[in-house]
Amino acid sequence: MVPVKDRQKAKAFYLNLGFEIIVEAPDAHGNEWIQMGIPGSDTTIALSGFHGIIIETDNIKSKIKELESKGIEVGRIDETPWGKFAWLKDLDGNSLCLHEQ
Repeated sequence: MVPVKDRQKAKAFYLNLGFEIIVEAPDAHGNEWIQMGIPGSDTTIALSGFHGIIIETDNIKSKIKELESKGIEVGRIDETPWGKFAWLKDLDGNSLCLHEQ
């Protein structure tokens, strides 16, 4: 996730860079979720109010067990219409998020 001040202006900028809109929909916090990607690539960005890295997984519960066995603390699983999410932080406080669709 890329933190931006104005999601619509940021969207226009990234469209000019050659990105395409993958998802644009209301999010759970009253804002718009704007997810963009470069055509032909699996990597995407989301224009957000905060920074975070989303890590896709096929089995979030299994991934959490694996991380916790290594001493990494993971927050609770949030179930949303867009999938399951669980947040963790690295040693410097950077946010990472596990996501299972």
